[in-house]
Amino acid sequence: MVAGLSDREITADIIESCRQGDRDAFRALYEAYKDKVYSIALHFFHGDEAAASDITQQVFVKLLHGIGQFRGDAGFSTWLYRLVVNACMDGARRARPRDLPVNIAAVDGLAGPAAQEQDFAREQTARSVRAALSALPVKFRLPILLRYFDDLSYEEMAAAMNCSMGTVASRLNRGHKMLARKLESMR
Repeated sequence: MVAGLSDREITADIIESCRQGDRDAFRALYEAYKDKVYSIALHFFHGDEAAASDITQQVFVKLLHGIGQFRGDAGFSTWLYRLVVNACMDGARRARPRDLPVNIAAVDGLAGPAAQEQDFAREQTARSVRAALSALPVKFRLPILLRYFDDLSYEEMAAAMNCSMGTVASRLNRGHKMLARKLESMR
């Protein structure tokens, strides 16, 4: 079994081997999906690396113990995204509201004043977008994260969020409008 497989290389044989307890098969699934799972959790929890790591670990523990529940009706990645969505939602219910962590990039001492100003403006913009996104209610934040950070299709999002594609479209539309209002002050 080769670690580092892509989505397309995850086959029914690998999933079946994982069901039978093959550690190499599980490692292949982990290597193929760990970054995507972590990315969703990181954005969902506003850049909180500890929370994203915890969620990633929880998802793969659930995957290891629950792989037998995967029926193959939908794609494996869709089933996995459902685990991620559920873990994030559970984590959000357990978590107390926290201040957003501030991740300020170190300023390069060799950069000129114009470059420093551009870097500062870019960081301020990114911080504003992260703050606006994190202020959205979960049901509007999650579709935006899945669509723009993980590039899921509407069909994949609907399966991951356990709702219809119309609901996905509606939530994305409302989320876009809410973000636009929150970011209006940046103009």
